[in-house]
Amino acid sequence: MDRQRLKENPFFLKDEDIDWVESTLGAMSRDEKIGQLFHLIAYSSDEGYLKSLISTYKPSGVMCRPMDPDEVVSAVSLMQESSAIPLLVSANLEKGGVGVVNGGTSFGSPMMTAATGDPGAAGSLGRICAEEGRAAGVNWSFGPIIDIDYNFRNPITNTRTFGSDPDFVRESGEAYVRALQEEGLAASIKHFPGDGRDERDQHLVASVNDMNCEEWEASYGSAYRACIEAGAKTVMAAHIMLPSWSRRLNPNLSDSEIMPATLAPELLEGLLRKQLGFNGLIISDASTMAGMNLQIPRSEAVPLCIAAGCDSFLFTKNIEEDYGFMKAGVENGMITPRRLDEAVTRILALKASLGLHDGSCAVPLRPDAAALKKTISDPEHRRLARECAEKGITLVKEEPGVLPLSPGKHKRVLLYAIEGERGMFNFTRENMSEKIKSLLESEGFEVTLYEPSAGMEGMTDPVAKITDNYDLLLYIANLATKSNQTSIRIEWAMPMGANVPVYGHTVPTVFISLENPYHLLDVPRVKTYINTYGSTDEIITSLMDKLTGKSPFTGVSPSDPFCGRWDTRL
Repeated sequence: MDRQRLKENPFFLKDEDIDWVESTLGAMSRDEKIGQLFHLIAYSSDEGYLKSLISTYKPSGVMCRPMDPDEVVSAVSLMQESSAIPLLVSANLEKGGVGVVNGGTSFGSPMMTAATGDPGAAGSLGRICAEEGRAAGVNWSFGPIIDIDYNFRNPITNTRTFGSDPDFVRESGEAYVRALQEEGLAASIKHFPGDGRDERDQHLVASVNDMNCEEWEASYGSAYRACIEAGAKTVMAAHIMLPSWSRRLNPNLSDSEIMPATLAPELLEGLLRKQLGFNGLIISDASTMAGMNLQIPRSEAVPLCIAAGCDSFLFTKNIEEDYGFMKAGVENGMITPRRLDEAVTRILALKASLGLHDGSCAVPLRPDAAALKKTISDPEHRRLARECAEKGITLVKEEPGVLPLSPGKHKRVLLYAIEGERGMFNFTRENMSEKIKSLLESEGFEVTLYEPSAGMEGMTDPVAKITDNYDLLLYIANLATKSNQTSIRIEWAMPMGANVPVYGHTVPTVFISLENPYHLLDVPRVKTYINTYGSTDEIITSLMDKLTGKSPFTGVSPSDPFCGRWDTRL
């Protein structure tokens, strides 16, 4: 790879840095180069497992799932000590330090920051992610997400995005990249070429971005260009197809030959590198996803990912087998010696750009547990999270005279709990209805949790049981996006949708969605509807203040909560 390109955006290496990259590459055996292609995963600090992982496979880096502070410090330190070349240590720092350490700050989902109306909130998110990630030894954030939430049915984008306004997404992504990288971490803009158009999840199928080239360039393309110009060091390629650009750049492709970005050279080398001018490192999204594995046999997909233009291969399905597939791809020429060296050069250049090679890195190779605990306990981080919640919680619809709530008007509250399983990406908290019930009771309300009757047609409770005994019907929906699901719709209770909000004509009804901003699709006639975009302590405290009139609602919907329907506005 040309030395001059390593001196340019985003690596900005000096001659002595490039000398290290070239000498390190030159000293590697072929198998060691193959090892550098892999970015693996750690779930615990088990010493035997981690030492074996690093010594046997010699990967370029490892991603950490959230662990307790002492455990993540132990894991990162042990892995760095076991590796001859400093490791890239990554985490999904999408919402705050909670992405790598239990007890870390959950600043707010990207959509929560967007609901403040200020792209600067994404900058605050990036800075907190950097400070807490750095204290944990993380030098690479798999963020920001610059997907655009065009399709409310998409089961995985949702609150993980900065909304559906491409200009706001662009400004927010750029703010996050700048703030994070100023603190010494590498950002990874994702999920190229852009999620949020399809209603399918790339964890389960290779999804499709159906925009034409001009539409894509004005939206997703604009966001990628801005973040690339802002210095984003890496891009995460997704298992998402972009047929318009694939066909334009390679008109000879048949429909069956159109591949997701992770396997598509015309998208990686043609669109991302040549059209958008990206010179940094490309990493695949998780190779365990079905979206990568449905197209061709895995034995071909593993090496094709690198041959097509990804520099780093994220995770494995079976570590020994996938290493064998990659090695076979090198041996049979699918991955040429030049492509192998180019990929490893970019991996080493990323490490050098972070100062991992000479000790000038802002991120400690051996983090300190006490320092980490102090950082994640920083009251300023919690203050900023509370400020984001106060500005972002959104009153979407309001029936005159219902808010604010008070024991004088709404003493008897019937609370309907709609709760789902914990989500992988949004770290959904459980039993939030019980939490809100307790807070309301402390304010003087009498709260009853709804339980459906056992009867069927002709035997259910009379309407008067609700209308005569309650002053307010309060719905708490806590259904978050998570991987490996196909929708985020409410499943109502039996018999016959017993908990559907049908009493709003006679009893004031308030519906609060903690995680999914699109529930009006299922409750279109609810007259008072609130989106909070999360369920942290800061969000719930702020929500209670707003419900009881102690603070105003100021949030602005970052996407269409009415789901494009006329009846949801009634």
